[in-house]
Amino acid sequence: MNYQEIPAEKKVLIKTLGELKAAGYEPKSIKEELRGNLIGKLRNKEQVFEGIYGYEDTVIPDIERAILSRHNMNLLGLRGQAKTRIARMMTHLLDEYIPIVKGSELNDDPLRPISRYALDAIEEHGDQMPITWMHREERYSEKLATPDVSIADLIGDVDPIKAASLKLPYSDERVIHYGLIPRSHRSIFVINELPDLQARIQVALFNILQEGDIQIRGFKLRLPLDIQFVFTANPEDYTNRGSIVTPLKDRIDSQIITHYPKSIEIGKKITGQEANVLDEQAAKVEVHELSHDLIEQIAFEARDNEYVDSKSGVSARLTISALENLIAAAERRVLLSSDDNTHVRVGDFVGVIPSITGKVELVYEGEQEGPGIVANNLLGKAIRTQFLNYFPNPEELRKQKDKPNPYKEITNWFGDGNSLDLLVDQSQSEYAATLAGVPGLSKLVEDTQKGISGGQKLFMMEFALHGLAEFSMLSKHQLEKGSQFKDLLSSMFSMPEDLGEEDQL
Repeated sequence: MNYQEIPAEKKVLIKTLGELKAAGYEPKSIKEELRGNLIGKLRNKEQVFEGIYGYEDTVIPDIERAILSRHNMNLLGLRGQAKTRIARMMTHLLDEYIPIVKGSELNDDPLRPISRYALDAIEEHGDQMPITWMHREERYSEKLATPDVSIADLIGDVDPIKAASLKLPYSDERVIHYGLIPRSHRSIFVINELPDLQARIQVALFNILQEGDIQIRGFKLRLPLDIQFVFTANPEDYTNRGSIVTPLKDRIDSQIITHYPKSIEIGKKITGQEANVLDEQAAKVEVHELSHDLIEQIAFEARDNEYVDSKSGVSARLTISALENLIAAAERRVLLSSDDNTHVRVGDFVGVIPSITGKVELVYEGEQEGPGIVANNLLGKAIRTQFLNYFPNPEELRKQKDKPNPYKEITNWFGDGNSLDLLVDQSQSEYAATLAGVPGLSKLVEDTQKGISGGQKLFMMEFALHGLAEFSMLSKHQLEKGSQFKDLLSSMFSMPEDLGEEDQL
């Protein structure tokens, strides 16, 4: 049996250099290791980056090609595009355990040592030199690039206390305190937000990427470091806060461009996987499919909105926190009422607003409008877009005078001077009775959504009212505790008494 065929649980029983040699161990670089394990997974049709949705035909093939080419790589994309998560998942392509010289700071390979400590240990003990084993999860280091990161942090510096205690000159390798990069020998090393790293620090990476050696305070020191580098960067950072210096970009072999989900369905998969919903919340609150669609639609609307800075991006974290807040809004209502459980209502989307205002960067015009107004507008646009997937287009009906209008009974009721208040904290029975009081609303939902009933029907009834307001067939005003629907014309001459100052503008 050769070394590769030895089970991991038996490998870790090997304790000395001699036993390791007898087992047939042969050193290999981390890039060869990643390449070999990737080849095995591809041949076996195994998923390499499980749980990463939307990249199956774009980003993941690029990453796999970079690994097969043994390249260092830069993941370039806007915030919230799973760049760091992908880098962390690359550890799954490492061998489960690798041998290292026991006590080594630099994870020295017993048969390919690079540090003075390891060389001295082998010379002293020979084949009896003790070894230990390092798990793949320990072979990952990550550093967020900030302006205060120093060369000492990344590469290392002379330690005067160590020099004094060991009575060694500064030129001796043993007085060096190594930084993160040398300590990541035989590991994956990630620098997040690379453009934020000062240019002089980026320059210090040149030789490490090209030659694998480092220099500390002018001393001669060559360490053939074996590292898989992964960098992440936001393309806007090239002009906003900093840039990747050209020679460093030239030394990064593959630059891979990431992107946001290209469809609502992919977005829902990501949000559903990442949202932290407790079992007790899931038991109390039913979330209809349209609610998930609306949350994703908000993100899509934000990425194309004139008030939102498209260069900054709209993170997938918006939809994740929005879903958590939406469920929490419905849960709060259950706790305040006598109901045992409930379903999400369109009115609960007021709880999503804080998730939007904290996740989007506004351009100057957006700042003038105010984050709250922009967030409410995004929600309105999402409702308008999704409305057309379930109900006839009101604008087309206006043009086709000869066709029956399914909304006429509803709009006529409001036109007769009636209004409807849907309050956030209404109990289930009050909510159902309020919606049932609008003539034609139940029939509209039954005619357009066959077989619908229960809480889902009530949701669609409320959704229809919000959608008609977005198409200017009704007026909608935000109350302190909910929404008020009225006839569009009559609302122009009266305002609800508890409207805030912003709503009256």
